[in-house]
Order: sequence, then structure tokens, then C-alpha cells
Amino acid sequence: MRDTVLLSLALSALPVLAMAEVPKVVTDMPVVQSLTAQVMGDLGTPAVLLDQGANPHSYQMKPSQARALQEAGLLFWVGPEMTPWLSRAIDAAGGKVPQIALLHSDGTHLQSYVDDDDDDHDHDDDHDHDDDHDHDDHADADGHSHEGLDPHAWLDPHNAGNWVSVIAAALAKADPENAATYEANAKAAQERIDTLDKDLRAELTPVKDRPFVVYHAAYGYFAAHYGLQDEGSVAFGDATDPGAAHLSALRADLKAKGVVCAFPEASHDPRPMQRLIEGTEVRLGQPLDPEGTQITPGPDLYDTLMRTIGGNLSGCLGQ
Repeated sequence: MRDTVLLSLALSALPVLAMAEVPKVVTDMPVVQSLTAQVMGDLGTPAVLLDQGANPHSYQMKPSQARALQEAGLLFWVGPEMTPWLSRAIDAAGGKVPQIALLHSDGTHLQSYVDDDDDDHDHDDDHDHDDDHDHDDHADADGHSHEGLDPHAWLDPHNAGNWVSVIAAALAKADPENAATYEANAKAAQERIDTLDKDLRAELTPVKDRPFVVYHAAYGYFAAHYGLQDEGSVAFGDATDPGAAHLSALRADLKAKGVVCAFPEASHDPRPMQRLIEGTEVRLGQPLDPEGTQITPGPDLYDTLMRTIGGNLSGCLGQ
């Protein structure tokens, strides 16, 4: 009788043990959380470190967020080029946080902030994704990166689809019992991204030859993927303010390049963009949100982010 009771107790505990094997997942910013949430599905909800509305390029973690990072079973992040503050936090944790820097995962298409064909390539080199990547050469001590590798790679749907596969593989390795679920969820996410890509291409093709400028240099991947004419930005790639000489040159380009629209950004003051186009025929478009910091976090965020960018671009450029 005693053995029967013990066996019953053991069997009743199995679902709890299985659930306990799902790793505690932490992500750096909303767009990565969205892709990861699609892969995890009902198995769990990944945490996101970046507060809603905060600048991902320069952020100070709260003590509770630092603890969450140290307790993470798995961290998915873009990489140190995007969030140098997180790179420092990983180092402070002794490099013991199991982590995947998605920007440096196999199959990711990379491009530079500057026109350099040698920097545009498929990232096919082998990497140890569980090790810290030292890419401090891309950013100075303040996290400012004005040239070199552009980290906003999720704005190319090809990369988002690739990252979903990378996330699923890492989760399956950490939690083999649920590998089939991660794989199925990743396939569904990729199909959703494919549909999104087709819809955006159809929407943007009619305006692909109409030049525009943006608030900060975040849209290179998006413009390249859809063949759009992004002619420059007010702020640098990490959203730091430029000098007067840069603004003067950009203003001259408005007429010289026939710029049609200028797009401010959701989390930044629109007045610099308004001053830039004052006295010109350039239209002010709706704000863009490349990092999704103004969108409610969750599995739908990536789709919403991309469709909103596409809709705002076509809405102004198509007038």
C-alpha cells in the first residue's frame, strides 16, 4: 500500500517537473521578446529587460533586472552593438549567463552604416554562441556607434525568420522534452513573417523610388530589403544628436535629392525634424518606431512594428 501511494505521488509530480525544465528566458528588448514569445508559445513568457519607451542604445538596468539577468537560464539579445549596457552587465555577472547574440548567429545578413560592399554579407562564419562576443570596436565608451556594423538587423524579415530558427534551436537544446513544440512554433512564426514580407513588398513597391529622410540611422536593412530610397538621418545610428555641419549637409540634400517625406521617431522629440524641413516642400510623415519601444510587448509586436513602419512610409510617400 505504501509503495502504491509513493508511486502515485511520483506520477502526479511529473507534469510539474516537465514544466520546471522550461528555461527561464530573458531578452534585451521588445522586438527580441516578440520573436522569442512566438517560439515559446504556451510554454512560457520571456522577460524583457528594456522598459517600454526607453532608448535601447543607452539604458541603466534596475537592480531587479540585474537579478533577473543573473538568474536567467537563457538570454537572447541582439548583441553589444545594439545594447552595450547589457554587454557590460553580462561581464559583471562573470560571463556565466547562457546567451545567444542573435546579430552574430549563422545565416544573419549583415550590413554597415556606411556604403561598403565588403561589409554587406551573409554571416556564415562559425561562432560559439554561448560565449561572450567582444565587439567593443564598434562602440566607444559611451556606447556611441556612428559607423561600422548596423545592429538593426531585424528590420530585414529574412533575419527575423532566421532568428526564430536560432531561438528554437537554442530552446530545444536547453529543453529537449519540448523540442517539437519549439520547432512547430518557429515554423508558424516563419510563415507569419513570410506573409508579412509579401504584404509589405506589395504596399511599398509603388513608392520605392521616392526619397525620404528619417530621424536616426536605423532603417538601412528595411530600405535595402524593399528597395527604398533612404537618403539620410538627423541622428546617428545610436540616436545621438549630430553636429550643425551634419544638419546643414542634410538640409542641402533635401532639395538636391528630391526628398519627399521626413519621418520623426516615436520616442524622440519631433522638433529637430520639423526644423530640418521648415521652409521646404518636404512633408512630415507619421513617427516610426524601429525598436518597438512604444508598442505593447508580446508575440504580435514584430508584425505590428513592421506593418506600422510600412504603412507610415507608404502613407506619406504615396500622397
